Parts: sequence; structure tokens; C-alpha cells
Amino acid sequence: MRTNFNNDPEDYDLQQFAKRKIEKLKSFYSHAFIFFIGWVIYILKAYFGVPFNFLPLKYINGFVMAIWTTAFLINAIDLFASFKIFGAEWEERKVKSILEKENEKQKWE
Repeated sequence: MRTNFNNDPEDYDLQQFAKRKIEKLKSFYSHAFIFFIGWVIYILKAYFGVPFNFLPLKYINGFVMAIWTTAFLINAIDLFASFKIFGAEWEERKVKSILEKENEKQKWE
């Protein structure tokens, strides 16, 4: 891992942000791969009658897959759509409104 030698705080923050984003993407793609395997096992079990009678696969059913799909979609929306909904412009507006409220509180005139 490289260290920050140029002492630019903005560049360092950007590097940290990119590092967190890459870790989230890696986690999401791992989850997507395992989710895909879970769906294949569910389809084999439910529609083709393949007997998976050992412990973790025995409990895969429609309800479990519905909950898992919901969790997967929430994870995807959080990762990909939150930046479009709550992007940089939204953050700037929020910071400006918070600072304005703080300035209004501090006026003692």
C-alpha cells in the first residue's frame, strides 16, 4: 500500500473515498456471485427435483430466496443509485443549509 507523500488533504480524502468504493464494489460482486449460485441451486431443487439434503442447502426455499433477493437489491441500490440520488450536488446543498442554520443560531444582535 502506498502512503501519501504529497501532503495534499484533498487528494488523500479522494484516495480514501476511492478505496472505500472499491471495497464496496468487491463485496458487491462477491455477493452477486454467491447470489447467482444460490439461485441456480434453488432452481435445481425446486424445478428439477435435485435432492440437496445436507444442512445449508436443505433450507433454500422460495421465502429464503425472496428475502435474499430483497437484500441483494437493497445492496445494489445503495451502491449504484445512492450516488445518483444523493450525489455531490445534494451534499453541497445540505452542507450549505446546515451552515446557514448554524449562522442563524449564532447571530446575537
